[in-house]
Amino acid sequence: MTEEEIKKKLTPEQYKVLREKGTEAPFSGKYVKPGEQGTFACVVCGNVLFPSDAQFETNMAGLRGWPSFDQALPGAIKLEHDESYGMNRTEVNCSKCNSHLGHVFDDDSEGKTGKHYCINSVCLDLQKK
Repeated sequence: MTEEEIKKKLTPEQYKVLREKGTEAPFSGKYVKPGEQGTFACVVCGNVLFPSDAQFETNMAGLRGWPSFDQALPGAIKLEHDESYGMNRTEVNCSKCNSHLGHVFDDDSEGKTGKHYCINSVCLDLQKK
């Protein structure tokens, strides 16, 4: 897809988050809390990213209000160093279309894997089982 085709496909909020590395408002997304079973895919390209059984509800300050996962599917994402806004973080991007999804943090307190993927709901499409 060309960038113009992507822009036409997405809502303005989705485009801002996915292509301009924005962030949705906390607690505004439909996938904040775990729900139905399936897999979460990238809304831009359909690349399957996260299994629903990897999702959990976080109590960690600063990460509450967005979908949380403790693992991604193998090869589904790529990680990049992010120093924007004066922070030192790891950005999570779709491995297929390079769209921004969110960030990942080390976390031994809540997830099973020691990783905490904090992902924007507007980036995700739940493909139900």
